[in-house]
Amino acid sequence: MNSIRIDDEVFAYDLSGDDDAKTLMFSNSLGTSAALWDGQERFFRTRCRVLRYDTRGHGGSVAGSGPYTIAQLGADVLRLLDALSIEKVSFCGISMGGLIGQWLGIHAADRIDKLVLCNTAARIGELQGWMERASLVREQGMEPVAESALVRWFTEAYREEKGQEAQRVLDMLRRTDPEGYASCCEAIGHADFRGMLDRIKAPTLVMAGVYDPVTTVADADEMARHIPDCARVDLDAAHISNVEAEQRFNEALAAHLER
Repeated sequence: MNSIRIDDEVFAYDLSGDDDAKTLMFSNSLGTSAALWDGQERFFRTRCRVLRYDTRGHGGSVAGSGPYTIAQLGADVLRLLDALSIEKVSFCGISMGGLIGQWLGIHAADRIDKLVLCNTAARIGELQGWMERASLVREQGMEPVAESALVRWFTEAYREEKGQEAQRVLDMLRRTDPEGYASCCEAIGHADFRGMLDRIKAPTLVMAGVYDPVTTVADADEMARHIPDCARVDLDAAHISNVEAEQRFNEALAAHLER
């Protein structure tokens, strides 16, 4: 990973592929890092210029005290693109990254070519639950949330068959800065794009995991109903579908980019 200082804040990023190709940007879920997209980087680096980054509070990016907001996290994306002299990207975000993608699609339409929203919703969960999780992590660190994450993130079949890969993703959560994680919980808790999705103009793909207990197929269907130019794909996966259903995920994303 590279790092770049923007207005006295450091952001970690990785940029691969042909400099002359269109840029495809990936945004991680809560409690993970840019390494979540390793399988997508391998697949797309010969097709696109691939930009991955660590969201504020995660990985090697700045983890100052919060609370954060999704608008702030979206503005971070724009600041990073400006610093790298990238005018426009196709943007793919999963879970929290999908909330960031919705904000960008609504508020920065001129910077988005294609939009991909994965395992996310216009509103994820309830504010009280996110505030309680933020308090828990600030008081006790990451281990209490790590203990239950695998059940939400991956199906039992995947955990049994690909336990090492599931553990790799869980280790990202354990290494996440507690304050950064808690501050992003607060951002998610306050995010609500219901009533705004019709303002997204970019051609959009909404992907859901059939076995996702966090952001459901029904959540994805509801989003797709309100985004004007939207396609829908379901994957045989739980919440971290880009890892569990990597091949199908990549194929669906590639097809959307070629529209």
